[in-house]
Amino acid sequence: MEHLAIWPVLLPMFAGALLLLSGRTGEGFKRSVCLLATLLQIPVAVLLLGAASTGLQVYAAGNWVPPFGIVLVVDHLSALLLLVTAVLAVGAILYAVRGDDLMGPNFHALFQFQLMGINGAFLTGDLFNLFVFFEILLIASYALLLHGNGSARVRSGLHYVLLNLFGSALFLIAVGTLYGVLGTLNMADLSQRVAQLSAADAPLVAAAAMLLLVVFGLKAAVFPLYFWLPRAYSAATPPVAALFAIMTKVGIYSILRVYTQIFGETAGPLADLITVWLWPAALITLAMGTIGALAAATLNGLVAYLLVVSVGTLLAGVALGTHEALVGALYYLVHSTWVCGALFLLAGIVSRCRGPRFVGRLVPGPALPKPMLLSGLFFLGAISVIGLPPLSGFIGKLLLLRATGTGTAAAWLYPLLLGSGLITIIAMSRAGSTLFWRKDPAAGGGEPLDGVRLTAVLLLMLCSPLLVLFADPVLDYLDATVNQLLNPEEYARQVLSFQAKAVGGAH
Repeated sequence: MEHLAIWPVLLPMFAGALLLLSGRTGEGFKRSVCLLATLLQIPVAVLLLGAASTGLQVYAAGNWVPPFGIVLVVDHLSALLLLVTAVLAVGAILYAVRGDDLMGPNFHALFQFQLMGINGAFLTGDLFNLFVFFEILLIASYALLLHGNGSARVRSGLHYVLLNLFGSALFLIAVGTLYGVLGTLNMADLSQRVAQLSAADAPLVAAAAMLLLVVFGLKAAVFPLYFWLPRAYSAATPPVAALFAIMTKVGIYSILRVYTQIFGETAGPLADLITVWLWPAALITLAMGTIGALAAATLNGLVAYLLVVSVGTLLAGVALGTHEALVGALYYLVHSTWVCGALFLLAGIVSRCRGPRFVGRLVPGPALPKPMLLSGLFFLGAISVIGLPPLSGFIGKLLLLRATGTGTAAAWLYPLLLGSGLITIIAMSRAGSTLFWRKDPAAGGGEPLDGVRLTAVLLLMLCSPLLVLFADPVLDYLDATVNQLLNPEEYARQVLSFQAKAVGGAH
């Protein structure tokens, strides 16, 4: 248990390395290793969730205590997102082992390295290693996006790579500036030094903070930096697109972490630096994602735009910044990640059953096998992602609207969020009626329904009613998460007090 905090990083790293070294072995071995390593992420995440409930867990790699060296910090928020990632990854890899992994080389190794980068980003306690883990997950995602070849994937992959290389350059500039001015990149240490910042250094640190916002906004697909996402995600193979549903949440997490921990209310002249920018960006992202969903010509494209809608909704809660709004935003984050992942996988099943001629296009096609089952799953996903009762999307949106109050913010968010739900009903109804009701008698059929792929969809889809069934303990945990998040002084005290304790693995 002493070294448990580093297992979400080490487990996929060793599994990925083993998979690379076993290049000539059979696919059965690779699938077994990847599936086992991914399944193990769930008990590890559950154990960390329990450990985080007892207090902040600090892990100093190589015995270099904070603020020096590589520090991993497990709190309520990071433990929660590790569990969300693990469940999503299990669904994605279950789908992939039915043949999608054979569409290109080294899929399983890349999948594990992607998990390593995502988990590391959630766990790291300093900005430089956040950059390092960003690069790990991005390099893996470049190859995963091109998995399966095809001109559409190459075109979307090129845009994705160029934009993220630009973002990485900005990240390095921002991190270098902060280190040059403040002499540290440990988040706990940064929060204390920013609070004591001199007036002469404040503008330079503010500029670095705004650069970081651009980087995180690009990762989260916030307006006007979201245009890459629909094209990239709709071109990716279904298990890759499903796993990528957590990628935007890495950007949201980074915004939450950096701008509450470092540039929050205790940051002196730089307190609440981004609030004036975040609120309009959230509302415009929500509106643009909704318009894109209505205009989508493919089922994958529709789900990709719904992911953009979820980003705008989440950012609205982050921009409000109150305790109640953040609880609602985090609940909606968990819900939207799993449901959008399930819809990407379901879109893949529908495309296979309709045949390669249609490739997910929203046009009349052949009759689907077990139409009642597939249409029922689509209906379940639709009412959940729209936010209709009684599923988890409704609870998430209700919590956000209740937290808005009755002021100017409510005057903007109520019509946008409710109007977005109405337009999404239209978009999903059009897609569902076209796919399941309208038939083309001359169209040939596709592949038969695969039970394992269907199980992967069910695994993620059932998370929505489970979030409703266990809403009380989930909301209690999220309440504690937000309490911890909005108390950066205690976070800094616990991380930096590790120096006075015995040097070793975890605290």
